Parts: sequence; structure tokens; C-alpha cells
Amino acid sequence: MSSVRYPRPLRPGDRIGVTSPSSGVAEKMRGRLDLAIRDLEARGYEVVVGRCMDGTGHISAPAAERAAELTEMLTDPEIRAVVPPWGGETAIDLLPLLDFEKIGRAEPTWVVGYSDMSTLITPLTLLTGVATVHGNNLMDTPYRTPEGLLSWLDIVAAPQGEPLSQTPPGRHRSGGWDDYVQYPGIRDLTLDAEGTWTRLDGTGDVDVEGRLIGGCVETLANLAGTPYLDTSSLAGDEGLLVYVEAVEDNAFTICRNLHGMRLNGFFDRAVAVLVGRTHAPDGGTLTQHEAVLDALGSLGVPIVADVECGHVAPYLPLVNGARARVLHSAARSEIVQTLD
Repeated sequence: MSSVRYPRPLRPGDRIGVTSPSSGVAEKMRGRLDLAIRDLEARGYEVVVGRCMDGTGHISAPAAERAAELTEMLTDPEIRAVVPPWGGETAIDLLPLLDFEKIGRAEPTWVVGYSDMSTLITPLTLLTGVATVHGNNLMDTPYRTPEGLLSWLDIVAAPQGEPLSQTPPGRHRSGGWDDYVQYPGIRDLTLDAEGTWTRLDGTGDVDVEGRLIGGCVETLANLAGTPYLDTSSLAGDEGLLVYVEAVEDNAFTICRNLHGMRLNGFFDRAVAVLVGRTHAPDGGTLTQHEAVLDALGSLGVPIVADVECGHVAPYLPLVNGARARVLHSAARSEIVQTLD
């Protein structure tokens, strides 16, 4: 891949598509969805809600319908960004149904999401060369962004080439999720625990640069060894800043998954690994941090854990394909992304 292509920055009047490539929204949670859509409209964007939104089961529609709608939105020149309400469980069934060549020929469109959306956005960047945003989904968008961080809306509206700096707020959520049924209008994140980034592989300051790629371990591990997770073309002559995060699997499963991803070459060009903070359980005699070291310690690169790039609030958006610099010391942690 000679270079990463970035969709143009969003401007007021642009159209944002909302679809559910994985799980839809139950009727009882539509109040939160409506609030999030109104927030986008208040910023001056036009919102188009797709047909694939049903929340009565674990998928919003049959795979062929979800793939068709996502492709329609990504190849419609009037739609400048696509965001799902949230992730889900089995977006993997869309991969053989997506026409990546057709999507790659279209004018680039921002695609946003995390969790099960990693199954789609990471292959989209690797196969089409178009940057995607691993960041807070639509249902998270009404939350106020903590000082030091950016929202996905800040990212997609930023001028190309402008450095985007984020510093962790030092606080995170200790556990649980907000009840969107009872509190659809909640806007303040519960950040009731203190914590900073942690270097797992040793001591000393970290200052490293590379291109970002990564996502949710539980979903990406199933793509290891397939063309959908081949990072070699993205790396080119540059190293990769690989980020991973776990949502729910215990430490033994995460350890096995990371070993498999490493054996299949996912970390071959890594110059550092960022690990998202997690509430996933340990494995009795193996902690989540130990699982990462067991699988990835032999890489010989800095491994920085407890980064805000996963399922634990607050949410730090990362751009797949972007150049980035990671700084970490006892005094300060920072990640600076540049869309160039």
C-alpha cells in the first residue's frame, strides 16, 4: 500500500449514514438512539437511518441485507460518514459478502465503530487503504468528552495533516454500563476509578512512531491468517503501532488468541503494542496483563497497557492507518495522530 487515503473532513450539511452491520437497537432503547441522532443534527449534519436497525435478535437483518446496505452507504457520494449504534456479535458474516474492490474505488467515506465493528473496519483499512476510526459508537456519542480526549466527531472533522493530540484523563469507569432504557438522556460518563497507562514489558520511557492498526481481540482473532487481517501491505517501509483490547473473555482465552494472531503475522511489523484497559476476568493463575506478556513479550517492543481504546470508559478514538506517535513516562502519557 503506497499511502493511506483519508475521507475529506466532515462539514456542516454533510450526510451521515446510520446502519447496524451487526446488532440493531431494541425498541425500548430507541430513546437513546433518537437523542444521538438529534445531537448529530444539532451539529449541522443530515442523518440518514438505514433499514437494517431491528433489535429483536442478535443481528439487525440477514447478512446479505446488512452487507448491501453498508456497501450502498460506503459507495454513495452523498454520505460522508457511516456510524453504527454499537457493535454486536457476528459481523464476521458480512466479510465474504462485501465488495471491497467496489468500496475501494469509491470516494472514501469515514466508517466509525469499535467492538464487533473491528471485524469490519480493520479489514476495510487493510484491503482498501482507506482510514477508519476505532472510536465511540453512536449510542456513546451523547456523552461529554473528557478533557484531554477527542470524540469521533472531532476526528472526522479535523483537517488532514493536523496533529491530533490526546492525553488520558487519569480516570475510568470501575465497572458496569449505563441503563439507556431508564436514562436515555445521560450525558456524563461515570469515571469513578483512578488509573494511568502501564508499561508491561519493562521500565523506561516510551517514544515510538508508526501507523495505527488494531481492534478487539475477541473478534479479530477469528480473522488471523486470512486476507482480511494481513497487515504487511499497510506497514510498507514503516513500523506499526498495534492496539488490542479485550471485552469479556478470560485471560487464558485472550492469551491463546494473541498467540494465534502473533503466529499468523499480525504483530510482525509492530514497533509497539497498545493494550486497552479491560474489565474482562483474569484466569485464576493468569491475569490479563500476564496474558499479554505471555503472548507478546517475545516481540521485544514496548507494550503499554490500560490505554483508553476499548470497552472501558472513557473512549479514546484511534484512526486505523494514521501515523501516530506514542509517548509514555512517569510524568506524562500522550498519543498524537496525524492524518497524512
